[in-house]
Amino acid sequence: MGPLATTVTRLYGTRGWVTLGVCAFLLFVLVPLGNLAIPEGSIFHISTYWVTLIGKIMCYAIVALAMDLIWGYCGILSLGHGLFFALGGYAMGMYLMRQIGREGQYKMDMPDFMVFLDWKEFPWQWWNSDQFWWAMLLVVAVPALLAFVFGFFAFRSRIKGVYFSIITQALTYAAMLLFFRNETGFGGNNGFTDFKRILGFAITTAETRVALFAITGAALLGTLLLARYIVISKLGRILAAIRDAESRVMFCGYNTVNYKLFIWTLSAVICGIAGALYVPQVGIINPGEMSPANSIEIAIWVAVGGRGTLVGAIVGAGAVNGAKSFFTQAAPEYWLYVLGLLFIVVTLFMPRGIVGLYGQLREKWSRRAAA
Repeated sequence: MGPLATTVTRLYGTRGWVTLGVCAFLLFVLVPLGNLAIPEGSIFHISTYWVTLIGKIMCYAIVALAMDLIWGYCGILSLGHGLFFALGGYAMGMYLMRQIGREGQYKMDMPDFMVFLDWKEFPWQWWNSDQFWWAMLLVVAVPALLAFVFGFFAFRSRIKGVYFSIITQALTYAAMLLFFRNETGFGGNNGFTDFKRILGFAITTAETRVALFAITGAALLGTLLLARYIVISKLGRILAAIRDAESRVMFCGYNTVNYKLFIWTLSAVICGIAGALYVPQVGIINPGEMSPANSIEIAIWVAVGGRGTLVGAIVGAGAVNGAKSFFTQAAPEYWLYVLGLLFIVVTLFMPRGIVGLYGQLREKWSRRAAA
């Protein structure tokens, strides 16, 4: 057995790869065919609404994986990951706004909000934003740079625990207030919306939405495999050791700052990619995505699904956002109560989350049988 085959086997066993294969079939074959090939009148037709909703939830699942890497496996609880998600979304949003061209309300080359504010030229941060490759570079570079600089000073200062969580929350709140200002050049309160095209394709067509759905699915599976590779490697074992006893790891001669800084920056980049995939599917990005409440929700997804399990992060993101979609339509005034109750129930009765519920019950039954 060669090195590649050994790595593949270690990532997931036969059952795991079969499960991933089934998921890939659903994402790349069944859903596209159900939306494009099966007529709307059929019960097997998958509407564009469901394609967009599932695509959005998959973006959230990617963010949940990023959170699980730093919180579940390294013990770093961030309450500001919504910032990195939004920065990736804004980088993509600038490109999409430039693609509108003269199809806006004012029929000008500049975005409508700039024309309304009587701007005569693009601000410096919009330089080259009409190029897709540049937008992709910003999607990765901006969250990475901010996370690296912030993490460098925070980790070197030995800030950890609740203090680190509070600082990250303050960081995203400050960024939200900054982006709300019209003079920053990011659309103020309204943000970016009314997108027309991406890479020359009309963004509202069923074919484009299915393509974005499939790309998001590929990104989700790729992120899961990358995260799995990290956690089963030597790096993953060191991260788990830092989570459980950082002082002992330092005593063994490891520079924990470098390890924490690497996984923190990687997690931010993953969030930025998720934000870039989110914006063209949802059709809007505004400073509300940087709300501290959104970042807290990300932590709740991981806690509900099962912290430190990877699959649990995906399950938690899907379960919570699926429930959110239902309640915000059926009874929007009760959603926050339901979310709070869900978090309390999980904390008290399901400390391992949904994924760990079976193991928790099995242990309980084993103790009863032994008694």
